[in-house]
Amino acid sequence: MNIDIIFKIAAIGILVAVLNQVLLRADREEMAMLTTLTGVVVVLLMVINLISDLFNSVKNIFRLY
Repeated sequence: MNIDIIFKIAAIGILVAVLNQVLLRADREEMAMLTTLTGVVVVLLMVINLISDLFNSVKNIFRLY
């Protein structure tokens, strides 16, 4: 497994956490919520792509067509 994807997810998490705190301190709760939601969606899309690759690999290994 490639370790880069873990670092990318961690970087997105740190960035979202910092932006969330900055926006909350500036009394922009709505923007903080949207930032958090956007971060979650981006990470979910990355994970879904990895799961799709996993299923394709299993299909190819067991020659399921």
